[in-house]
Amino acid sequence: MSVSHDKLDDQSASVIRIVIADDHAVVRSGLRLLLDAEGDFEVVAEAGDIDAARRYVRGHHPAVLVLDLNMPGGSSLEAIPAIRAEAPDTQIVVLTMQGEPAFARGALSAGALGYVLKDSADSELVEAVRRAAANETYLNPSLGAKIAREPPPGPPDDLSPREVEVLRLIALGHTNSEIGKQLYLSVRTVETHRSHIQQKLRVSSRAELVGYALQRGLINDA
Repeated sequence: MSVSHDKLDDQSASVIRIVIADDHAVVRSGLRLLLDAEGDFEVVAEAGDIDAARRYVRGHHPAVLVLDLNMPGGSSLEAIPAIRAEAPDTQIVVLTMQGEPAFARGALSAGALGYVLKDSADSELVEAVRRAAANETYLNPSLGAKIAREPPPGPPDDLSPREVEVLRLIALGHTNSEIGKQLYLSVRTVETHRSHIQQKLRVSSRAELVGYALQRGLINDA
């Protein structure tokens, strides 16, 4: 008995194609076993660094990219907007050991739809992938509870007014030199402010600073 082309297309459309990006082969193997156990999931590629992840996303057009936050080849947080721009139909689920709310805020603000902790992957990753494929958000429940207990958005009390100004300009994409000219500061002073901001907020990349500024409403009107 022959199967119509329309039926084959429907079956193909129902499969959620996935790319896994993690720099540890044993982790990728475990994730593949977990995801392939779902009848409607298909892992189409595995990447060990950021460049490979971007290349496989462009080549395979998956519905979901499962992305480790700490990868060789650059910052995963900074790569998220680029991946979303290159492949707007691919949703991103971050899988990480980083349990700090700032990292979750940064990832979601950068464009990820899911944030799962590795120690909860067995119970959460499948749901996160399904939600991402349906264009819905998934956040690890313990992290969601921490974020809910945080103060409402607004300028953080532990940053000085000058540090808030510097943070806002960083988030708007200005270089240290440009910030110095606008605020009449030396580049060295701007670098010192930036270092203090990163220490206080416990973040390490520009993408995380952008995510924090967005979450706190510092650049919503920009």
